[in-house]
Amino acid sequence: MKVIVMDNALEISKAASDIIIKQVNNKHGSVLGFATGASPVETYKRIIEAYERNEVSLKYITTFNLDEYVGLDRENVNSYFYFMKDNLFGKTDVDFSRVNFLSGTAENMEAECERYSQKIKESGGIDIQLLGIGTNGHIGFNEPGDKFADGPFAVKLTQSTIDSNKKYFEAVGDTMPEYALTMGIGDIMRSKKIILIATGESKAKAVKELVEGEVSPACPATILKLHADVTVFLDKESAALLSKDR
Repeated sequence: MKVIVMDNALEISKAASDIIIKQVNNKHGSVLGFATGASPVETYKRIIEAYERNEVSLKYITTFNLDEYVGLDRENVNSYFYFMKDNLFGKTDVDFSRVNFLSGTAENMEAECERYSQKIKESGGIDIQLLGIGTNGHIGFNEPGDKFADGPFAVKLTQSTIDSNKKYFEAVGDTMPEYALTMGIGDIMRSKKIILIATGESKAKAVKELVEGEVSPACPATILKLHADVTVFLDKESAALLSKDR
């Protein structure tokens, strides 16, 4: 696992977007795994800017997002589909027929998870998976527990995750869902390359566990130590608790 500490989120976004843009330009039909939340937003802005300069086209990529809230349809402003449409897809030439999401309104959640897992396999697997990290060490919505999940599944969100995200729902007068569908750890680990972005002091404890702790489902992100190609981009605040002699 390569850990790179940079001055700020803007520097991180340039480095992360450069990797993704290079991947797409080298393989127009790349399969990309995307994340939501604050961490990747600046990276998406950089990709949009590159698209507007005709430096990259996303027309032929296939995308898979990590997760979606149970009970939210795609047009809900707090759905992750809406987030991706607003922050990347709708501002580039992404072909929405190649965009893949877990459906938070599926009648049969187990069947929906099986469908999504099969779709990833049929795509040939994810070339680059972009990740953030939760304050409790979750990746996707793989919350701390006693085992690592392989494929997609429905998860009850922890209180710390709800506390971190409920402000987005409160802003529009909604109550945050207690459940989500998420890719499993196995899905993430089968990606050919993984990029994780963490910024801000609120992520410092999780980052320290990720980088210096033992592999444990109690901090799901630690599983990334076992992947052959992971790059972790940190700003100074998120890296503040790391040992100086690391």
